Order: sequence, then C-alpha cells, then structure tokens
Amino acid sequence: MAKAAPIPGLDSDTRFGDAAAAAVEVRAGEVFAHSENVLDMSDIERVHDMRVATRRLRAALEVFATCFPKKEHRRVLKDVKALADALGERRDPDVAIEELTKVAKKLPKADAAGVASLAAEHRIEQEGGNEWLAAALERARDTGLEERLAQLAASARPVRAESDEAAG
Repeated sequence: MAKAAPIPGLDSDTRFGDAAAAAVEVRAGEVFAHSENVLDMSDIERVHDMRVATRRLRAALEVFATCFPKKEHRRVLKDVKALADALGERRDPDVAIEELTKVAKKLPKADAAGVASLAAEHRIEQEGGNEWLAAALERARDTGLEERLAQLAASARPVRAESDEAAG
C-alpha cells in the first residue's frame, strides 16, 4: 500500500483554511498520481493504491467541509465518491481472484479445478469493473475533477490584506 504523502507546512500556527487547502491539494495529487496505468489488470496494487488515496481525499474533504463553498464541495465530494465506488467494483474481484489463487495452490488437482472455475467468474467481474473504472476515469477527466479540486482547495485559503502578505 502506498504511504500517505506528508502535508507540508502544517503546524500549530497553520490557519484552518490553509490546512484544508494543503490537505486537499496533497490528497488530490495522490489520487491522480495513482491513476497512471490503473486499468492494467496485471498489477492489482495500482487500483488498491488509488482506492486508498480516494479514501484519504474523501476524509480530508469531510473533515474540512466548513472551509469550502457548500455547493462546490458537495459536487466534488459526490464525484470523488463515484470514483471510489468504481475503484471498489474493480478491486473486489481482484482480491477474490488473488485469494482463490492462493487456495487453489494448496488443493489437490481435482479440487483446484473447481476453484479455478470460480476464479474465472471473478475475472469476468474484474473486466466489468475495469470497464466501469475506465468510464469513471473518463468522467473525472471530462468534468475536470482534478482542476475543480484545485479550485476548491484554493477557495479555503483566506484572502489576506496586502499588509498581511508583506509581513508574512
């Protein structure tokens, strides 16, 4: 599992809105970094890492909800949840196939054939999940989810007076 990236600049003096912005920027960056080759069914860890990244992003969005414009926040959160759902549809058969493969290796050949048949059914689900995930990724691109997350994060940063900026 991919380790969560640290969120730079967080300390006890960080303004809540700045913390919200930084958390969403970092967590959104992780989601989209993990999207590269996520449809490659030969490496199931990519899906797992991206799914975990969406959970972390969702948590940041929920924890800092009060920092964002309500309407935009609701829309972005809904889209992040939809992407997470698609990742789950793909991930669940991945896990089942992996476990069935382990079990089949420990069984006599006659019994392993039945387990292989069950794994084949999960491969069909995996392919369907991959199609759903491909569509969800396309929707995320088409709706500019990554850019909307960046805008949402920016909206959490308080506007400071010029004197405030000159001092800091």
